[in-house]
Amino acid sequence: MKNKLNYAVIGSGSWATAIVKILSDNLNSVGWYIRNEETLDYIQKNKHNPNYLSSVEFNKSNLQLSADINEVVKIADIIILVVPSEFINSELKKIKIDISKKIIISGIKGIVPETGLLVGEHMINNFNILNENFLVIAGPCHAEEVALERLSYLTIACSKKSLAKTICLDFNNKYIKTKVSDDVIGIEYSSMLKNIYAIAAGVAHGLGYGDNFQSILMSNAIREIKRFIKKKHKIKRNINNSAYLGDLLVTGYSVFSRNRMFGNMIGKGYTVKAAQMEMKMIAEGYISAKKAMQLNRDNIKKAKTPIIEAVHAILYEKKSPKNTFKKLNEKLN
Repeated sequence: MKNKLNYAVIGSGSWATAIVKILSDNLNSVGWYIRNEETLDYIQKNKHNPNYLSSVEFNKSNLQLSADINEVVKIADIIILVVPSEFINSELKKIKIDISKKIIISGIKGIVPETGLLVGEHMINNFNILNENFLVIAGPCHAEEVALERLSYLTIACSKKSLAKTICLDFNNKYIKTKVSDDVIGIEYSSMLKNIYAIAAGVAHGLGYGDNFQSILMSNAIREIKRFIKKKHKIKRNINNSAYLGDLLVTGYSVFSRNRMFGNMIGKGYTVKAAQMEMKMIAEGYISAKKAMQLNRDNIKKAKTPIIEAVHAILYEKKSPKNTFKKLNEKLN
C-alpha cells in the first residue's frame, strides 16, 4: 500500500470514521482532524472511536491524528470534508493557510447554512478552489455497513473525470466499489434532498403507514428530486443511478438512517426539540428542509415539491403530522 497523494479527513462522526477506515485499509497514511482532544486521545490509546463505529479498530501507524486543523490540511494534497453541514462553516473558518491549490472532496449531505450555498460553491467562492479540483463522494453507503465491511457502492463526481478515476483507485477494495460521474451539482443537491424524504418516510412510519404507502412516497420522492435538480442544474442525467435513487432508498428505508429515525419520532408525537435532544446524531434533513424551500422559492419557475412542503410544514410551521400527511396523500400518485 503506497500513498500517491496525501489525504486528510476533516471530521470525527460516523461517516468520517467510515471514510478513515476505508482509506487506512488501502493506504499507508491518512491525516485525521479530530476537534475534540478527548476523542483524539482515546483513539490514540484504544485504536477506535469511542463515539461512532466503535467496532472499527484502526492501525495507529496508518493515522496522522491532530486536533489542529491547519496541521492536518497543510500536509494534505486531498482534503475530505465530512462535518455535519450545520458546523462546516465554523470549522472551515479555522483554516488559516492557503488551500486554493488543494483537491477538496465533500462527503457532506447538505448546504452551508450561513451562505445557503452548496459545499462546492462555498469552497470555490470563499477559498478559491478550482472547479476541477472539487469532488463529491456520495451513494447508498451507510457508515455502519462500512464498519461491518458489507459490500457498498460509492460514486465520486468531478468535472474532471480523470481526477475522479484516480481518487476511485484509493477507495476501491473488497467491500467498496466505485464509479465516476461529472454531475457534481446534481449529486450535491440530491444528497441534500434525500435526507428530507427520509424524514418524510420516518414520519409516515411513526403515523402507522405501511410498506405500500412508503413505496408510493419514495417513487414520488425521486420524481420530486428530478424536478428540483432540473430547475437548478439542467443537464442530461439518469436519476435512477445509485448516487440519486440508490441513496434515496437506503436513506429512506434503512434502520441506520438518522433522518428516518428523526422523522419516526416526529410521527409518534415528539416535538422537534425533544427529538433532537434524544438523538445523539444530527438529522441534516431538518436544516435541508428549510433551505430547499428557500431555494425553490428563488426559482423563477418553481418545481412541484409537495413532500418537501409537507415536511417543512411539520418541522417549521408546527403543523400536525397526521393532518399534513392526510393532505399530502391527495397529491401523490
